Amino acid sequence: MRGSASPARWVFVDSSAFAAFFLDREERHRDALAIAGILARRGLLQLATNTVAIETHALILSRAGRVAAREALREIDTTIALVRVGEEDEQAGRAILDRYADKDFSLTDAISFAVMDRLRLRTAFAFDLHFAQYGLDVLTVE
Repeated sequence: MRGSASPARWVFVDSSAFAAFFLDREERHRDALAIAGILARRGLLQLATNTVAIETHALILSRAGRVAAREALREIDTTIALVRVGEEDEQAGRAILDRYADKDFSLTDAISFAVMDRLRLRTAFAFDLHFAQYGLDVLTVE
């Protein structure tokens, strides 16, 4: 995380939010734009992992093609703090999958939770119900 901003100043962004933000055909597109505006007005900082960036590229590639997917990656690279996932994060994510065997979290979700736990982040910009199932605060349109 950049600088000395407290964990309360950071919001974790999931691929579900990125897809909704970048693709105007997505059902939650307007909600994503509204939440992005709230983040900007409140001066909150956005963070994601490289695994979320990879997943976002795949989602947008399948829904809108390679040009849109590359543009989304460029935007993410220039506006979002990216945390590179390490082996410890991956192992912690796998442990979360074992602990929550009754949930259908993806490995990317579980790694996201592990990184959020490590960084003491509690708030997510996500349209994926798994973040709430894990007990995180999920931003909604006010």
